[in-house]
Amino acid sequence: MQQRSTAQGRNAGGRRLEEGAVFKDWGGRLPVALTFPNSYYVGMSSLAFQLLYRWLNDEADVVCERIFWQKGGAAAGEPLYSIESGRRADEFDIWAFTISWEMDYFNVVEMLRQAGIPPLAADRSRGERWDGSPWPLIVAGGPGITMNPEPMAPFFDAVLIGEGEEAVPAFLSLCREGLYEDREGLLERLDRQPGFYVPHLRPSNRDHIAFRPVERLWVRELHRYATHSVLYTPDTEFSGMHLMEIARGCGRGCRFCLAGYVYRPPREQPLATLLGWAEAAIRKGHDRIGLVSAAVSDHTQIDELATELAGMGASISASSMRMDPISVPLIRAMAHGGSQTLTVAPEAGSERLRNVINKTQTEEQMMQAVRLASEFNFPHLKLYFMTGHPTETDDDIQALIDFTLKARQLYRRRLSINATPFVPKAHTPFQWEGMMAAKELKRRQRTINRALARHGVEVRADSPEWAEVQAVLSRGDRALANVLLKIPPGQLNTRIFFRTMEEQGLDKEHYLGRWETGAPLPWEIVESGVSESYFNYELRLATQERSGLSCPPDSAGCLTCQACDDGWAFRYGANENRPIPAAKGGAWRTQDWLPWTKLREQQHATGLGNVTVEPIPLE
Repeated sequence: MQQRSTAQGRNAGGRRLEEGAVFKDWGGRLPVALTFPNSYYVGMSSLAFQLLYRWLNDEADVVCERIFWQKGGAAAGEPLYSIESGRRADEFDIWAFTISWEMDYFNVVEMLRQAGIPPLAADRSRGERWDGSPWPLIVAGGPGITMNPEPMAPFFDAVLIGEGEEAVPAFLSLCREGLYEDREGLLERLDRQPGFYVPHLRPSNRDHIAFRPVERLWVRELHRYATHSVLYTPDTEFSGMHLMEIARGCGRGCRFCLAGYVYRPPREQPLATLLGWAEAAIRKGHDRIGLVSAAVSDHTQIDELATELAGMGASISASSMRMDPISVPLIRAMAHGGSQTLTVAPEAGSERLRNVINKTQTEEQMMQAVRLASEFNFPHLKLYFMTGHPTETDDDIQALIDFTLKARQLYRRRLSINATPFVPKAHTPFQWEGMMAAKELKRRQRTINRALARHGVEVRADSPEWAEVQAVLSRGDRALANVLLKIPPGQLNTRIFFRTMEEQGLDKEHYLGRWETGAPLPWEIVESGVSESYFNYELRLATQERSGLSCPPDSAGCLTCQACDDGWAFRYGANENRPIPAAKGGAWRTQDWLPWTKLREQQHATGLGNVTVEPIPLE
């Protein structure tokens, strides 16, 4: 029996009831605990988590239920239960963690202990449950772990590297064959599957004779998959909103951004498909539509999409957008739909520093977005900056302040900024860069706050000390697993974390400092698709304060960064068969990227045909 709940909120007994929740009998089915190592509120704000829930429950012989971390639950000795049936967590035979952030690593270990499951995979393989059955198979995936699984590798039996749409059916098929009879054989077969990393079968040191890097998985035909909400609940950041992933990946090439490289090449959902999803959602009473993408405004038909959605009477929100140039129809539709906040991300205040990080928006383009926020009467404008970028100086901090004050002159309502510390990430051009000392980051954050607070600008600044913890985990190796194990439930703070590192003989500055290019990296066990030579090239451009390359949606004929294979790069055949934009056999300079709408305008007005850009060699 399978039933989907249509109620919302909580019933008299306190159980969460949501629209779209699936309830199945357990008899004869493979029980999977889809586990999010953070709160229900945070986990249910993740569209990826919802999609996994649907894919797993679409299998008739699988019963998938959700488990979330509860603050203080482990320290209080409370058991973990699933949302759907209230089953104890240790009754499930597969635990599938989806990890979005490195800081949730602590919660993973806490949840395993809370459920009475040995955290280390090696300990689970040597023992069994009280009834003689094997311990649950513990697997993981998600952007927080997929590009550097090493700090968490000892805890998992397997890690999915990359995108999961096409991997889930193969994984379930193998589990049906070997989960109960031949666990080690199952792991050996998983190890031979593309995209699966079984840590105890693959040495992570590139000098080991048995070193075999794992190639990440990515979906070439995104249009085959329905990437939209399947669950609705009021207890989430997007209360009752219908989320739609309109595109995956970003080709802008910001040098600090993990998502911009991990999810290359950028792919889009077709306009007609998106409109069909929206129509179906509105018929069911969900007229609040959330557009999800790394850069919503980069969808090549965003103007048409926004206009059509507004015509349907939808209220539109967007996860993020670019301003070079900004989509006026999108901003207008958001405003008319009652959106309360417009969020834009300059990242840096000076043009020099924006060139360093390859964020090529001009100040005039960004101020145009500020003017639109004012003209359309958005109640709240958010500006996202980073502090501590490589080569950042006090002059750059002053430029950030000047930029915000200029925005304040144009926008007189609620204005807030976030000054997030830069954290070096694996598989980016800045993966070798060190992190600015917490003391210096604090000084810069105080400077920003003193300068802007008296002008009515809200300044939010993430903790530099916690950013250091994130940096250690993002660039960490397997030695950090012992640190995670040693921290008692409910006692985590930055002082204890770094003291535990020291007790384990680990040097904090090694993980936070600058690394030499060419030196071994902990995450080399994973192939992101983008070549190390390309990262080196982009890093050299950064040191020269030069903008670099980018990958516009639906571009083709380029193998510069190596993220595309031949089949994808030349999927249109000859250049003349490719839709615009069309770079003639080479990479795009970031400053040459114009949206389709502008290119179509030029083509129509001048008859010039496809826009061409000369190839750029990696010197």
